[in-house]
Amino acid sequence: WYQRRVHGKQWYQRRVHGKQWYQRRVHGKQWYQRRVHGIPIDLCDFDFEILEDEPFQPPEDGVYVRGLFLEGAKWDPERKVLSEAAPKELFSPCPLIWLKPAKVVDFEEVPHYNCPVYKISSRFGMLSTTGHSTNYVMAIRLPSDKPQDHWILRGVALLTQLDD
Repeated sequence: WYQRRVHGKQWYQRRVHGKQWYQRRVHGKQWYQRRVHGIPIDLCDFDFEILEDEPFQPPEDGVYVRGLFLEGAKWDPERKVLSEAAPKELFSPCPLIWLKPAKVVDFEEVPHYNCPVYKISSRFGMLSTTGHSTNYVMAIRLPSDKPQDHWILRGVALLTQLDD
């Protein structure tokens, strides 16, 4: 798998669903990218880009994530920012997200919301022996023209699966 770069294609070919341990995949991909680019562990993290079109090839670096759902908000493809959810609409599909490993100092500073990603909508989990919550996956920086507090008060989150 190393020579064929299968590791880099895993999430590109699969739809996200709630039955996998995402922390292992995310951290595994971070370790792989750190080793390839020689970036120290404390200086590397994922930057995020929302993609409008489905790419035909896997990314050179990072992974594509699709199949997430926004709870409490929706993505505005015209303005390319997080926006208010439509009335009586609890969940909306999230577009394809590119997780790009990069040095933290190289991140483009744009107004954003650090959106938590959960496996299920109940948002609680047990603390596992590895120190990770069994439900929380990671935070994804979504571009926004409103302050973080606005989305926090609305309880906006990304989910890997819906309850029904």
